Formats: sequence, structure tokens, C-alpha cells
Amino acid sequence: MRIRLLGFVTLYLASALVGSWATAASEVHEFKMVNGMKVLVKEDHRAPIVVSQVWYKVGSSYEHSGITGVSHVLEHMMFKGTKKYPTGEFSRIIAENGGRENAFTGKDFTAYFQQLEKSRLKVSFEMEADRMRNLTLPEKEFKKELAVVMEERRMRTEDKATALTSEQFYATAYTNNPYHQPIIGWMNDLENLQVEDLRAWYEKFYAPNNATLVVVGDVNAGEVFELAKKYFAELKPSTIALTKPRLDAEQKGERRITVKAPARLPYMLMGYKVPSYKTAKEDWEPYALDVLAFVLSGGSSSRFSKSLVRQQQIAVSADTGYGIFSRLDELFLIDGTPAAGYSVKQLEEAINKEVDKVKTELVSDIELERIKAQTIAEKVYEKDSVFYQAMQIGMLETVGLDWKLNEVYTKRIRQVTAEQIRKVAIKYLIKDTLTVAVLDPQPLTTKKRRSAATGRH
Repeated sequence: MRIRLLGFVTLYLASALVGSWATAASEVHEFKMVNGMKVLVKEDHRAPIVVSQVWYKVGSSYEHSGITGVSHVLEHMMFKGTKKYPTGEFSRIIAENGGRENAFTGKDFTAYFQQLEKSRLKVSFEMEADRMRNLTLPEKEFKKELAVVMEERRMRTEDKATALTSEQFYATAYTNNPYHQPIIGWMNDLENLQVEDLRAWYEKFYAPNNATLVVVGDVNAGEVFELAKKYFAELKPSTIALTKPRLDAEQKGERRITVKAPARLPYMLMGYKVPSYKTAKEDWEPYALDVLAFVLSGGSSSRFSKSLVRQQQIAVSADTGYGIFSRLDELFLIDGTPAAGYSVKQLEEAINKEVDKVKTELVSDIELERIKAQTIAEKVYEKDSVFYQAMQIGMLETVGLDWKLNEVYTKRIRQVTAEQIRKVAIKYLIKDTLTVAVLDPQPLTTKKRRSAATGRH
């Protein structure tokens, strides 16, 4: 639950964890071109590979009613060609050079990536630079990809009860905050999307001064920058208008919804309004919230797993989520599925008892040290993947934060105290900012949907 993205990235992360357990501790080299494009390079010489990622500061949270989903549809269309590289050529050339490539859209960003043997980096640069400014957006390909995205929405959201519940939950929890709209877009907006909408979006946001190039792997930072200048430096920047803040009005009381959909089991999703690191007035609070999430649900020894799943056996699962480095205010999420013989109401009551405990009793020193060690170990493990290293750097930069926050994360986690955990629980886990969505399972049908097309992901 920590990062909610569309597309291939979740599966890719699982397959990208390669290499030894040694920490990749080299520094990040930062360059900036005259046209405003930032280049961040981290050398990691453990294997003769390189990951190249281009991040654009645009995602679903930049969209407005009527064009929701445009960022994701444009992501699909970025593979449909330029005059120099027609439809299908980008992927064919990367595969021909022994590489892998794809893209993903998030709330606050859209990113494109390739993993290649280190000597083939120029292949990636040349084609990414070309499609940054020369996308053709043919009408015929647009209609095909729009159909793919709509089918993707049907299969991943409308035909999946928990995903549908989650979508309705966010639409209820947020009013003006653009996180209320789904990354894939509302179906009505997709049905009425025009290729001209994509063209305007592309021209507005796809420019070097709205992009960050991140390269991690067996490379020399200076050589990478010179290569990047060769392909990207001549691209003209655009005028990027400032994005309006779109802050939510203060929530004045608990919100609840019930979603009826075909499903085998009931499901519950709870969320409390909390700040992200970028929006917090006290910079220690987000780290305390992050540790609190691990206290409640951070592995088999966490409180939810130990108490709700194994001891009381009231839950099949219970989990937490918190996006510490989002661009806007976030939600502290708790979700779960009750075990057979128990209701959603009973599960919610049991969860609330665990939440109340962290408000009234300090986390013990032993428990806190275990959680910190686990959190830090997870962070170190992430560095075993050149892909994930690049992703962390790119995500921080693109949401308007400093990539250096990734380097100090473990230090800040170590500084979190039991009292700070109690304080953020008392301050933020309150009913007045709580939204609860409950899935009321309806009888399953035997009708199977036939897939209309095959998409990028």
C-alpha cells in the first residue's frame, strides 16, 4: 500500500531485485542543462547493467474533471511512435539490444524506463529524447489504446471488488484534493476523451524543463552527462504554469460508505487524514507516522498480525499504508478482511482497540528497536536493485522534494521515539478525519468478461 501506481512497475520490482546483499552506497551526481532538464546519476558497479528513467512532473493529481485518465492514456501513446521511430519501433529496438522497457503512471508522476547492458545507454537516450518532443499521436492508434485502457479499467477496477471499494473510498475521503480521482480515470471521462486532449497534455507537460533523467548502474557519471547533453540539450523548454494547490476543506466528521459488488469475502478500508513529508509543519511527524504503520502492520511480529490474525483469529488479513513522500496531504490507511464467522464491524472494533493502545501505552524499547531494525533492513534491501534505487531518486525529485531525503531516511527513522509515535496517533488517528469503506459482498456471477485487447502492462 505504500506506493499506488498503475502498470508494470509492481511486477517489475519483484523481478528487478538482483545482485549481492552489499549496499550500493555511492553518491548521486547532479547536473542541470541550460534547457532546465535535470540529470541525476548514481554509479553502481556490481553488474554491467544500467537503468535509465525519464520522470515527468505530471500524473493523475494534475488532472481535472472531464479529462481524468489522460496522463495514463498518454503514457500508452508514448509507445505509438514518432516520425523517426514509428509505432512499435521503440520496443523492438530496446529488445533487439537485449533490454527491457516499460512505463508507469502515478498520482504525481509519469515515468519511462529501460534496463540495458551498460554500453547501450545511448540507444535509450536517443529514443527518449525523440519522443519527448516529437510524438505523432495518430488517431487510429489513440482509439486502439483508449479501448485497451477502458478494458484495463473494467478488469482491474470494475470487475475487482476490493479495487472498486478502494476507488469509491478515495472519492469519498477527498473532496478537492485531486487524489480523490483514480489514476486510470473515470469511465465516462475515458469514453469522451479525444486525441486533442492528449496533444494539449503532451505539449503542456512533456518538456525537458519538466523532466528528470535518472541513471543508475555501471557507468561513469561525467560520461553519462556528456551523453545526455548530446541527445537532450537541444530540446526546447516549455512554459510550465504553476499547479494550483487544490487543498481539501477541513473534514468535520466521520464519513462512511458501503460498496455492494460481487465478491467472496467482505472487506474494509479505513483512512485518516495525515500530512505527507512535503505538507507537514513538523518534519518529524511523517517519520513517526511511518514507524507507526510498521508497529501496527510490519511483518509477522507486528501487532495486527500477532493479535488480530494469529491470537484472536478475527482477521484473514489486516494491513496499513502511508505515503510519506507524496506531493499532497495523504491518508493513513488500514484495511482488512474478517475471518469466517466474524463481521466487518467486529474486525473494525478489534482494529480500533489496537489503535487505542498506541495512544495510551508507549511502544516498548524492545519493540521499537525491532521495528526500526526491520524498517532499515527493508531500506537496505531496496538498494540491492538498481531499478529501485533509480525509482526512489526519481520519485523524490518529481514530487518536489530533494533526492537527498532518501539518504537520510534511515537516520530519521532511528531518531523516532515512542513518545512521538504516541503523539501522532493521538493527533491524527481521530474519528473527525476518518473515512471508512465497507465491501458488502454480493453473489458471484459465472459470466466471464472477454478481454478486448492487450495493453502495455
